[in-house]
Amino acid sequence: MVEDMISGSGGDQDGGTEFTAESLGAVLRDACRTAGLDPDGAELLRLGSNAVYRLSASPVIVRVARDPDALEEMERAVRVARWLEAEDLPATRVPAGVTQPLVIGGRVVTFWESVQEHEEYATVGELADLLRRLHWLEEPESLRLPYFDPFAKLWASLGQMDGVTEEDRTFLEERAGKLNKDYDRLDFVLPFGMIHGDANIGNVLRHRDGHAVLIDLDGFALAPREWDLILTAMFYERYGWHPRAQYEEFVHQYGFDLLNWPGYEVLADLRELMMVVWLGHQVGTSEKSATEFKRRVRSLRTGIGRKDWAPF
Repeated sequence: MVEDMISGSGGDQDGGTEFTAESLGAVLRDACRTAGLDPDGAELLRLGSNAVYRLSASPVIVRVARDPDALEEMERAVRVARWLEAEDLPATRVPAGVTQPLVIGGRVVTFWESVQEHEEYATVGELADLLRRLHWLEEPESLRLPYFDPFAKLWASLGQMDGVTEEDRTFLEERAGKLNKDYDRLDFVLPFGMIHGDANIGNVLRHRDGHAVLIDLDGFALAPREWDLILTAMFYERYGWHPRAQYEEFVHQYGFDLLNWPGYEVLADLRELMMVVWLGHQVGTSEKSATEFKRRVRSLRTGIGRKDWAPF
């Protein structure tokens, strides 16, 4: 899965256990035994903002959060999943009879029904349809959704970057400061309300029975709905990751073209900065990440070269 399409905002910190496949094996085993599940033969699918495992003995996905402070966020994600199921909106479900989240070895662990045996993304048109349906729903107060503040997470993430030069850090902080002022002046036109928070093609999968489902529900919040449209618009307009026909289908299904909104550039600059800062957390552990980070920072400085960005 393309990591930019999973979590562009970053800012994770490790807990007491090193976040590696080797060290997380014990967390996985203990969590599964506590939940009454068999961990034998589990397959590690991803190791990023979360460690994601597919169990072989049952159709369950196990997520171990990198951020040790993710308990409240994951409690909310489980509440959201159960509510979306009651509303019959296609989204990832939680297994019945499993008490969660669990805190094992300082890590927050959640369990999700497996969508299918092999990951297959749905289409951006189906993503748009799911977002339109989601945005029509009226969330209950029992979900206790937070108000979305992109800069709270961004400033924290900027302060936690290791391995980047002071020159790059200062540049990114100054850019964040300017965008903070520009964001405060935006005139949003879509209704304020519930959002997915990280809506993009990487978070809508094809279910084994054929329909599309939303996944990664931990970013649900109350915010301008434009935030749920920005990634698809950027992936088309800035990076060329979506062809024109796909973006037009997205606009047709949702009913609004964010590229025609005067605030698009500011929102895109902000989301893009969050993606770059997220990548800045990986530069010390991956040469590939370090190379891509340098490419992206150079692109932000010069305003050119975004079509050369690699999905990550």
